[in-house]
Amino acid sequence: MTAIKVISFGYLHNTPPAAHITLDLRTHFRDPHISPDLRHMTADDTPVQAAVLTTPGITDLIDATARAAAAYAAGPRAETVVVAAGCAGGRHRAPTMARAVAELLTAAGHTATATHRDLHRPVVAR
Repeated sequence: MTAIKVISFGYLHNTPPAAHITLDLRTHFRDPHISPDLRHMTADDTPVQAAVLTTPGITDLIDATARAAAAYAAGPRAETVVVAAGCAGGRHRAPTMARAVAELLTAAGHTATATHRDLHRPVVAR
């Protein structure tokens, strides 16, 4: 079975990683960064996860992304399928999304992992 790697990143830190599917979460989904209570938290914190996952449309996008990644994995090539999810700083929306997609794929029987390029970086002043 083809492996699927889901990478989260922040557009403000560097260019997006090479991927089969790239998602830009910057403008369409609620940004926890705007909340002073959530700004210095990350996707490792339950309040951030709740804020992201209750944003209208996000669960539909998670489901659609998992389906698209599975379709790539079902193709004739055996290379790892890469999905990249990006937000501004890479600390809130993108890593929450990456984990949710990887968990959904794993639950469906795929070999999926989530990695976070920029989760460890400091809060971006903006």
